[in-house]
Amino acid sequence: MKDWMKKYKMWLYIGLFASILGGIILYNKSQKDSAELNGLEANFSVKGTIKDADGLMLYVEAPSDKGTIPVAECEIDSDGSFEIIGNIPGLGYYFLRLGNEQNSLIPITLRPEDHLKINTTVATFVSEPNASGTDWSSTMNSYLKEFNRFQKAQEKLQMNAENRSKEEVSKLFLNEKRKMEAFSRARMIKNPSNAYNIILSMDLLPSMSFEDWDASNLETLRSVAEAFEEKYIGQPAAETFRNQYEQIEIAYYDYSSTLNGTRAAPEIALPNPDGKVLKLSDLKGKVVLIDFWASWCGPCRAENPNVVRLYEKYKNKGFTVFSVSLDDEKSKWKDAIRKDNLSWPTHVSDLKGWKSPVVTSYGFDGIPFTVLVNKEGKMIGKNLRDLKLEEKLNELFK
Repeated sequence: MKDWMKKYKMWLYIGLFASILGGIILYNKSQKDSAELNGLEANFSVKGTIKDADGLMLYVEAPSDKGTIPVAECEIDSDGSFEIIGNIPGLGYYFLRLGNEQNSLIPITLRPEDHLKINTTVATFVSEPNASGTDWSSTMNSYLKEFNRFQKAQEKLQMNAENRSKEEVSKLFLNEKRKMEAFSRARMIKNPSNAYNIILSMDLLPSMSFEDWDASNLETLRSVAEAFEEKYIGQPAAETFRNQYEQIEIAYYDYSSTLNGTRAAPEIALPNPDGKVLKLSDLKGKVVLIDFWASWCGPCRAENPNVVRLYEKYKNKGFTVFSVSLDDEKSKWKDAIRKDNLSWPTHVSDLKGWKSPVVTSYGFDGIPFTVLVNKEGKMIGKNLRDLKLEEKLNELFK
């Protein structure tokens, strides 16, 4: 379950625990009889049996931007039985970790007065905890089983015993990811106020970008945010979920405005190899691929033959390329243009490399990077390459 260590970080930046960690009281097994510490009584418990785990420690922990914070713990008895009790101030996102292995953990969403029961083994702890005792435990059971299936499929694709192409592996992985996403979305829609939706929602969040992201996730996240505000009135978790939804909504509509022809492409006015300033706006009336590249960029050079092929295919239909180089040496820039047969006339660079203002105005941090612009100078595509670029051009010029 190592992916949980990556996935929970998406919640940290909005401070899910910033306002509640101060209220957590740590208990261990020797303290459970008094069930009281610093004037606070225990208000949650996790108990049950984990076979073959005698002598191991079991921890309830809260993630934070400074690492995990201990909440409660106990040692598992010789017969596998255990009981953890503690005090928490409200709904929160926690881990239940077995022993010292960071991968041997499961995500839980505890609330005051929750009494979670676990009946499992060491071998099935992370995939089949057989949880009960709360109104979200059955959702956790089904989710962890599905997530385990997804991870096994992912590992198989990474091994690539069938020797599939990189494109085919990426497509198959995306299909598996969408299955996981659909699983979580369906359960969130069915029961928006379920506390475990904190975990399920992570499969609906965009990863690195909104590319290939399902915009219907916004409606699902919105319905959960509203349900949390109603059921967990005044609790930080409800406010956090609302804030996260709103941030994603704003970011998505900002992103989509660069694809749907509503936002003009920022002007670029830079010198060509002969020192003449060429402007992007001078190409209005044509469909333009703005191609950010450099002579030293291996992936850019590998993609150049495809760009050349598409230019030749569509240049007589109103398509052209506006190449913007991040080179800092004119000779290497000009040599790469010649060697790669980049035959279109619009090549520009200020020879400032990554310090060029175009990097900021177009907001990218890696190349190759492309922006497709329609005849009115509005952005209709972003980071299109290879087959995706060809499909988009086929659509425009059919």
